[in-house]
Amino acid sequence: MKLLPVLGALISLTLLPTGCNGRAPRANQVDVEVNKALARELFAALGRGDVSWLDEHYAEDFEIWTAGSLPFSGTSGKAAALEGMRGISAMFPTGIEFTIVAMAAEGDRVAIEAESHGVHISGKIYHNRYHFLMVARDGKITRFKEYMDTEHARDVLMSPPAGASPGAEAGGE
Repeated sequence: MKLLPVLGALISLTLLPTGCNGRAPRANQVDVEVNKALARELFAALGRGDVSWLDEHYAEDFEIWTAGSLPFSGTSGKAAALEGMRGISAMFPTGIEFTIVAMAAEGDRVAIEAESHGVHISGKIYHNRYHFLMVARDGKITRFKEYMDTEHARDVLMSPPAGASPGAEAGGE
């Protein structure tokens, strides 16, 4: 019976602790899982407004890019990103919650679909949907790209604090 050797080979393949194609997981697959865990930690830190965590986990050559024509759109370095986080924390005194909807990773890149929810100092509800691209190297975040509904961000984030005069902007002097 020629069927027995084929069945034996199939059974041995299904019993092996393997990754794709019947092979043991490669180091790259492990790195991908480490990078996805780093992304989850990042979003927890963003939700807490944990600037010290960000400072520790952003590489010295870190860059952030944000879509749109908002005052914070474009490319910034580590110092500006940390200062921006302090500003976001001030705009959401009760915090802002990020929920990761989905993630996909390959090599040093992690694509993250996420949503945020918080109450802005204006009293407006901020609920945005995002796509982020995080690039990591040696356990540090080197690049972060942010795509979002910029019109919703402008409507809420540029609103004056509740009780402020009508011409005031959030975060303004």
